[in-house]
Amino acid sequence: MAMNRVQFQPGLSMPEFLQQFGTEAQCEAALETARWPRGFVCPRCGGGARTSFVRAGLRYWECADCAHQCSLISGTMFEATKLSLTIWFLAMQLLTQAKNNVSALELRRQIGVSYRTAWLMKHKIMESMRLREEPRELDGRVEMDDAYLGGERSGGKRGRGSENKVPIVAAVQTTPEGKPVVACLRQQPHTEQEVAVFAASHLATSASVITDGLWCFQATAIIGASHERVVTGGGRASVELPQFKAINTLLGNLKTAISGTYHAFGFAKYAHRYLAEFQYRFNRRFNMRTLLTRLLHAMAAAPASPERALRCAEIHR
Repeated sequence: MAMNRVQFQPGLSMPEFLQQFGTEAQCEAALETARWPRGFVCPRCGGGARTSFVRAGLRYWECADCAHQCSLISGTMFEATKLSLTIWFLAMQLLTQAKNNVSALELRRQIGVSYRTAWLMKHKIMESMRLREEPRELDGRVEMDDAYLGGERSGGKRGRGSENKVPIVAAVQTTPEGKPVVACLRQQPHTEQEVAVFAASHLATSASVITDGLWCFQATAIIGASHERVVTGGGRASVELPQFKAINTLLGNLKTAISGTYHAFGFAKYAHRYLAEFQYRFNRRFNMRTLLTRLLHAMAAAPASPERALRCAEIHR
């Protein structure tokens, strides 16, 4: 069997990571480059810097036009953190280079912080991933399917009626030969109205969508995309059809990654971020060496998200 070059590619090794981001000065320089590649830009008026200074261990810039003072981390996902950037970079390294997901409990053990801090860091990172992936649009040949995330509670309902299961819609853009390219995963009810919302947000009008016989998927035609409906029936043979190899493999890997990593989390409340984490890494799997740097750009571009905002559930229509 030929070697899978994606699976066996070298990532950013820990010695390389420590060489590039092992000191606070290196991390600050990397964040400054990611946030302002052409030099300081005032977040209030867009002006340049008059001067810079250090206060309470943080470097600040003062705008030459409006005199607004801005630190390196203010207005980013790092805002108000009391942790050093080296700890943040280590957490980002662990979350991007791991083969499977990394739980907040494991993150706590690896970076030496409290569980609450590790949970908050992980959700800030996942929220940055979600915001980066939010405008994702698929084109060309697209395999699409429905699924459920979660499991039954002790003493509760089983199957699709479980109180702890949330419906998701998954789509994978493939090559004409069926090789997966990029994916989109959303926590979304399986109704025609919601599938139409998904299609309008994440499918190009020129896409050719292939789905099983679930009737709600006919709503993909609303945006003008072509739709091929394949009635699969039930049983094992239905998940082995070559038309759905990419989407079935993706969903299998998603469920394995979640069930093998997390013992419990609020599926209905936080599923959108855990889906985004998987999607973000999947869509950048072809070059793992650049994952950390790309995530740093996402963290620098994302707005500040305090804990009270991160603990709110995503609002669904």
